[in-house]
Amino acid sequence: MPPLDALVIGAGPAGLMAAEELVKSGAQVVVIEAKPSVARKFLMAGKSGLNVTKDEDWETFVSRYDCPHLRPILQDFGPKEVQAWCRALGQAVYTGSSGRVFPVAMKASPLLRAWLQRLTSQGVEIRTRWRWTGFDGSALTFDTPAGQQTLAPRVTILALGGASWSRLGSDGAWVPWLRAKGVQVSNWQPANMGFRVDWSPHMTPFFGQPVKGVALRVCSSRISSTPRTVSPRGVHEVLDEQRGEFVISAKGLEGGGIYSIYKYLRDAYTLAIDLLPDLSQDEITRRLSKIKPGDSVTNRLRKLGLDPTRIALVMEFSRAEPFAHLKNLPIPLQGPRPLDEAISVAGGIAWDALTPDLELKAIPGIFAAGEMLDWEAPTGGYLLTAAWATGRWAGRAAASRLA
Repeated sequence: MPPLDALVIGAGPAGLMAAEELVKSGAQVVVIEAKPSVARKFLMAGKSGLNVTKDEDWETFVSRYDCPHLRPILQDFGPKEVQAWCRALGQAVYTGSSGRVFPVAMKASPLLRAWLQRLTSQGVEIRTRWRWTGFDGSALTFDTPAGQQTLAPRVTILALGGASWSRLGSDGAWVPWLRAKGVQVSNWQPANMGFRVDWSPHMTPFFGQPVKGVALRVCSSRISSTPRTVSPRGVHEVLDEQRGEFVISAKGLEGGGIYSIYKYLRDAYTLAIDLLPDLSQDEITRRLSKIKPGDSVTNRLRKLGLDPTRIALVMEFSRAEPFAHLKNLPIPLQGPRPLDEAISVAGGIAWDALTPDLELKAIPGIFAAGEMLDWEAPTGGYLLTAAWATGRWAGRAAASRLA
């Protein structure tokens, strides 16, 4: 039996894109997936609307990534190319008011079905329930429904994801196998994640409620260890401030507003909330002076324009001085939620361990793509675009090596 041309391990967006580039070159391509079905995290991401990319000017777009190595890769396959690729699969896209781009169908499943149909019609073979278990010399070993198998392809693309949402396939089990081969892998950190808050029972009715109409502020001071007596008077330099919203959960805080500043919060900086960002402190004072002093605290806060959820936050963290901190209410965070709950991760294969073609220097003939690589970006289409772009880049490089 002739040796296999190309093996792709991992059938997520990066792996499938690599397979597409390889099969275009005429290579025999086999895609291996440990789970019973492909692209599980991709499908999960599309449940609330598949955000495929962000339509904004190039310099703004590329600045969202913390990794200069991605710049040429994203220039080759960026927002415009992602949209054209979706349309070529028969999936019309539209741009929302925020610049986020979605398929008209919104969900991931129609796009994935069309993509898989095209791949299989081109000759890509997909094998599910094949779990990579490491190396046997230069060959790769797998647990499969038919027992242990060993493959020695001419080129291999690794697209196994990071180390979050392990139940969907990204468990980071590959790290020790690559390190044993001399590949430098940076330690994982959660990215785009929620943060723990030690709520009192008072907050239980508000779990699951969104907090809207606020500004989130990151400050350089640290919060004291006594969360409900913390004062904002020690807050120092404001490192970042953004309008946004977030969700109160039983575990803490999560949602887009939190994800937009997670890097600072991961480094233990202070989170403070401006509950009335459209009103100055002087205007708040003026309005309070016109409210009957006999009104309850809750009623006065309501008349200022606060909804029940924001009032609950005031009473949780500033009950003793409910009107003093409306423009700067510190929220004592207890650290990030666990790595496996994060939307994405930082860490992974170090760029010094890769050639410009995303080939592993220590293991020639093996390439890597997607979240296995050490980069991070916010949500909003950036993660998916980079996964596709790195898969395409690695697939093309592997095809060139075959040639």
